Amino acid sequence: MFGVIRDLFRNDKRFAFGFSVLAFFVIIAFASRFAPYDMRAWNTVPRDLRPSLKHPLGTNSIGQDIMWQAMAAIRNSLLLGVIAAAISRVIAIAVGLLSGYKGGLFDRVVMVLTDSFIIIPLFPILILIATILRSSLNMVVLGVVIGLFGWAWDARLFRSQILSLKEREFTKTAVYSGLSTFKIVLSEHLPYIVPLVMATTINNLIWVIGMEVTLSMLGLSNLNTPTIGTMIYWALQYQAIFLEMWNWILTPVTICIILILALYMLSTSISEYLDPRTRLQMIRKR
Repeated sequence: MFGVIRDLFRNDKRFAFGFSVLAFFVIIAFASRFAPYDMRAWNTVPRDLRPSLKHPLGTNSIGQDIMWQAMAAIRNSLLLGVIAAAISRVIAIAVGLLSGYKGGLFDRVVMVLTDSFIIIPLFPILILIATILRSSLNMVVLGVVIGLFGWAWDARLFRSQILSLKEREFTKTAVYSGLSTFKIVLSEHLPYIVPLVMATTINNLIWVIGMEVTLSMLGLSNLNTPTIGTMIYWALQYQAIFLEMWNWILTPVTICIILILALYMLSTSISEYLDPRTRLQMIRKR
């Protein structure tokens, strides 16, 4: 995996840009731990202050420092994305690898279940669950809920790769040598789909962040927890656009755009890397 990252960083400017931006946001997320204010509290600073040395991005109408709120929002949104992506990747990899390798009745039953998750309209279900769990909804719970519904498409994608790999000679050699199914899919097949897992993970992060922003703007998340979505929600609730408080509304919107753009560039560069012709061009440039 680290070899893939090194090759992409050296040879693809889009990956280098996306990786650098994401690394910068991760640093900001860690730095938010040193905030001098309680990020969930209101009226910790004077309201509606313009940007200054003390408050570089100003303050909002509920008495919060916008810069520190933005840093905490980045941390929580990334945390949500990581939780949801990790859960959905584990399910997608397990389902895709085992279903593709085992085949037969097991494959058919699992694919019926997978197709059911694909067909189900996820957004209305997430709205319903978020409404029911709203009083106890935190980043971990929301991440788990979104993760449990975000694996089906990628499981099918992984399965299609395994269907091809299990016909290769190295798979037959592994079977004849007495390796168990578990060892074959983990040691023989999983390394081949690592770049694909990376690409789908980034796509899943984009989807999760977009889903959080949408749910928060509808008021269906924990609005006391600073995220990109809740920052936009409160800015709209207090009419930041009409009051021309651009520092309040544009901060989360800009962060959202830059973060999704960086993740998109990472995803497209990795997807192109999966094409053997692209890797051959990288080798020729060395």
